[in-house]
Amino acid sequence: MKLSAVRRTTTTTVLAASLVGALALSGCAKSEDDASDKSSSAGEKDSGQVVATPGAGDKTCDITQFGGEKIDLKTATVGFSQSEKEANPFRIAETASIKAEAKARGIKLLSANAQTQFSKQISDVQDLIAKGADLLVIAPLNSDGWGPVLRSAAAKKIPIVTIDRKINATACKDYVSFIGSDFIEQGKRAADQMIEATGGKGEVAILLGAAGNNVTTERTKGFKDQVAAKAPDLKVVFEQTGEFAREKGQQVTEQLIQSNPGIKGIYAENDEMGLGAVNALKGAGKKAGDVKIVTVDGTRNAVQGIVDGWISGVVESNPRFGPLAFQTLDAFTKGEKVGQDIVIQDGAYTPENAEADLGKAF
Repeated sequence: MKLSAVRRTTTTTVLAASLVGALALSGCAKSEDDASDKSSSAGEKDSGQVVATPGAGDKTCDITQFGGEKIDLKTATVGFSQSEKEANPFRIAETASIKAEAKARGIKLLSANAQTQFSKQISDVQDLIAKGADLLVIAPLNSDGWGPVLRSAAAKKIPIVTIDRKINATACKDYVSFIGSDFIEQGKRAADQMIEATGGKGEVAILLGAAGNNVTTERTKGFKDQVAAKAPDLKVVFEQTGEFAREKGQQVTEQLIQSNPGIKGIYAENDEMGLGAVNALKGAGKKAGDVKIVTVDGTRNAVQGIVDGWISGVVESNPRFGPLAFQTLDAFTKGEKVGQDIVIQDGAYTPENAEADLGKAF
């Protein structure tokens, strides 16, 4: 099941205040309005703990389908590959969550950081395999180019779980599960916030994420589709990658306000680029609120930006994958069925809840 179809199919929703245990509620159909209500505020849940798992109609994977033998997770070695430099709060929180859960479970964890170099990430994962990793958790930098790793893992029947970004491969053959957000839905919800902030009229820009991964593609599609459907007088007139980085987001925004001085809104596909846009607007002598900014992630600095008036809204993208990643591995290695797509339901920060919910940001 593709992420874009999650909202339109029957799913099972697990609403857990903590990940003490998974509550399986099979066959619960959620309407689009209901789904929006459930995830409208980050304050409605303990951040990181609202998860959607597959229902009866969704695709699952077990060790018999995948190949290999059952493993006792407590005695296994897990390899974790982080893709990006940990200057980004999202990556800091993501890595911390994985390490904390491994420590809590007493599991040996080997970890590597690719420092935002895809060739290094491929080498890193192959090195984790060589060092004896029995299972892999990968936060991919790119969606393509994973052939060498998949072949090495397949030769040893090593199960792979990817987090945050997908790899372009076959589920339950090349990897077991993807755990992440519904990125198209994030884009749609960002569009809703932009429509509200701008009144649905004017020219807006998109600071695109890095090329070559499904997050950028799907957040862009969701935003554009929603704007076209709900606010045809809101026109996207500028798109350029800010590479998910604050400095690059600032540089692109500086160019933007020179070439499009009447721009009314900026959709930044992560908080770091949005914060870079804020810096550019300040440097140009703009006042808070002159240009409406909507971002995706839920970092503390971005939520503070709402409180300060510089950012109009933030759609949460939850980085705390540790508990769910290890729950998935635990179930899989015991021979149980696990979802091929496991979708975290994210909250949102708005001018109405940002100050009260600042402590829930990462």
